[in-house]
Amino acid sequence: MSDTAFQTKFRQEFIMGFEGGVSLARRTVTTETEIHGNQATFLVADSGGAEAVTRGVNGDIPTRPDNLNQFTATLHEWHDVPERTRFNIYASQGDGRRIMQQTSMKVINRKIDSDIHTELETGTNTWGAAAVATLTLIRLAKTKLGNAFALDDEPFALITPAFHGVLMTFNEFTSSDYVNLKPFEGASKSQAFNWYGVNWIVDAKLSGAGTDSAKCYMFAKSAIGHACDVENISTHVGYDEKNDKSWARCSTFMGSKRLQNSGIIKMPHLEAALS
Repeated sequence: MSDTAFQTKFRQEFIMGFEGGVSLARRTVTTETEIHGNQATFLVADSGGAEAVTRGVNGDIPTRPDNLNQFTATLHEWHDVPERTRFNIYASQGDGRRIMQQTSMKVINRKIDSDIHTELETGTNTWGAAAVATLTLIRLAKTKLGNAFALDDEPFALITPAFHGVLMTFNEFTSSDYVNLKPFEGASKSQAFNWYGVNWIVDAKLSGAGTDSAKCYMFAKSAIGHACDVENISTHVGYDEKNDKSWARCSTFMGSKRLQNSGIIKMPHLEAALS
């Protein structure tokens, strides 16, 4: 005779679902955290391509002004507020309040990256038409940055998982004849690595990831400015007694701005067949 009255065991420790929840792009750009008002202005200064001069026939040394350009990032407020009734929290599995708090933080982190990606997309320089990454195309993108003197700054590349997968097929990326990195061992689990003099970050949140409209970028850190009052990013958990509801809120004020077009190279990637 078989038993029929089985008990169902619900595990109270919850497991977070798969979704991007960490800001990866913020570390790749120039950030400003001391903000007053709703704007942050970045100053880009150079000589304007000036060349050295000799003393004039009158004995004076010719002077010149520096080339100073201001770029303003306008801040906007962004929020995420999940909410549950007390009965919903009581009757549901897991720590409902902690789940709401963690998911709201992930929403704001995704918005930070989306804001930076939007400014990168305004760049007008590219390696050409959309294509599967090749060493030649990657070399072209880096050469374009070098010709703009942007490699004097810290160069980064934001790429999709499929782009990373293509890198894994290059001997120049995997072979000890070229690099000390061992991408088929522990390093392959990392979202960030250095190769070919560029800091690479793998981010599935990039627009079009997994399609033939994937947008990847190689750029200098000083090409994009991001203003965010990091110290005052607010995360709160509260209870509405009147409506008997619990809520969590994550809020931030931020804005991004392209500062130097020559320091951004877009790498449109074909990856529908790779994903």
